[in-house]
Amino acid sequence: MPSLCPVVTCWERGPQHWAVQGQKRVASCRLWQRSLPCGWSCWETTNHPFTYRSFHFFVLWCHAQGENHPSPNFNQYVREQGAVTDQLSRRQVRVYQLYSRTSGKHVQIQGKRVTATAEDGNNYARLFVETDTFGSRVRIKGAESGRYLCMNRKGKLVGKPNGRSRDCIFTEIVLENNYTAFQNAKYEGWYVAFTRKGRPIKASKTRENQREVHFIKRLHKGPLPFPNMDRIKHFEFISFPPTRRAKRNRKSQTAA
Repeated sequence: MPSLCPVVTCWERGPQHWAVQGQKRVASCRLWQRSLPCGWSCWETTNHPFTYRSFHFFVLWCHAQGENHPSPNFNQYVREQGAVTDQLSRRQVRVYQLYSRTSGKHVQIQGKRVTATAEDGNNYARLFVETDTFGSRVRIKGAESGRYLCMNRKGKLVGKPNGRSRDCIFTEIVLENNYTAFQNAKYEGWYVAFTRKGRPIKASKTRENQREVHFIKRLHKGPLPFPNMDRIKHFEFISFPPTRRAKRNRKSQTAA
């Protein structure tokens, strides 16, 4: 319901009827007093009731249309945007190892060959994990070999020099047992998995609840990949000449 303004007084003046609000004549009408909605003027008495009721029903109709309008679905927006590579945002690169729950070793990419047999701190076990979009989608690149972890149409893990295709993009899934699983973005339901001997398992035979698809992220013990970060920084104390106040304090302490 529109808000009401102060009472508007209308009176008859010659052949026309005028409304006065302050010192301003606004419209034609006959003599009456009533509170009108803000911004309204007076009309002729014969037309005013119909116009006012029409406007009232129009406001109620607009209000009903606004309530029936569906609210935006944020989950659908996340799914749609997460399926597309983000070309505008800055890439975030993390460096760590992937510890396999079944083999007890770390994932390594050696050329086209991908295994989970690397010891802790091995150069081939150091991985660069680059974000692809905000939907937990990443690209995994071997720091030593420079190849990306990918999955072909047969479900086999391979290393490729170029990781732009969708078969080289994986979705990080944090499980209830705090392990992490990596599902391929192109082949939904296919996961990165290894046997007890560290050999890759065909992805079409994998499930999320299997031990073979569970990994733990671990920091690499080797040298850090960024320059000037492997140097040990020490604190240096700089001595300044004593001020006058410090000298006075020393003299007072020695005199006491």
